Amino acid sequence: MRLETLHRWDLPIPDAKALQSQLASRVKARTPRGFAPRLVAGADMSHRRGSPWLYGAVVVLRLPDFEEVEVRTARRAAAFPYVPGYLSFREGPVLLDCFEKLTHTPDAVLFDAHGLAHPRRFGLACHLGLWVGVPSAGCAKSRFCGEHAEPAQARGARSALTDGPERIGTVMRLRPQTKPVYVSIGNRIALEDAETLVEACSLERYRLPEPTRRAHLAVNAFRRAQEAT
Repeated sequence: MRLETLHRWDLPIPDAKALQSQLASRVKARTPRGFAPRLVAGADMSHRRGSPWLYGAVVVLRLPDFEEVEVRTARRAAAFPYVPGYLSFREGPVLLDCFEKLTHTPDAVLFDAHGLAHPRRFGLACHLGLWVGVPSAGCAKSRFCGEHAEPAQARGARSALTDGPERIGTVMRLRPQTKPVYVSIGNRIALEDAETLVEACSLERYRLPEPTRRAHLAVNAFRRAQEAT
């Protein structure tokens, strides 16, 4: 898969903050006309506390039956400190290594991360969404910023995630009676289409959408195998 090279990653935090503000203006909250994804990629990262190694996985599935088309993994030593709000600078390079290995270009990408639902409106899903260049959304397991009412317990229930007067995402329940997920724009997608994509990629028996759930399983299996050698 061909990626756009936007910048180097080894930046001091003040420069990283300035870059986030600069690149946030390039995020597009519009879905391309005729968007009907068949190949959807899920991306996730794993690491063991105290280890310098970061592990990434990207899994490409074919809708609507979730056939596994391709799995790519990568490992890198961390080159950026763990600082909340700047995780894309730490985790982004290893995930992009995975995307570069893909022989299939997905129609859309789901990241196990936040996108617009970020204090500077530029989470990992926005940041890497600019690099990969296809419609991308974040689907995170926990809230990073913003406020919301608790959605109803039924599958598909949702509520607005807001930060002051601004709508920054949607809280969705994909499995009844379980914790919701936090959906936000990455790049080249409207929020309502990000919600539709997440729901189309989910199975009622799981809390997470299939692309990121499979990426989570793949990256942890890869990490365990690497640590065993």
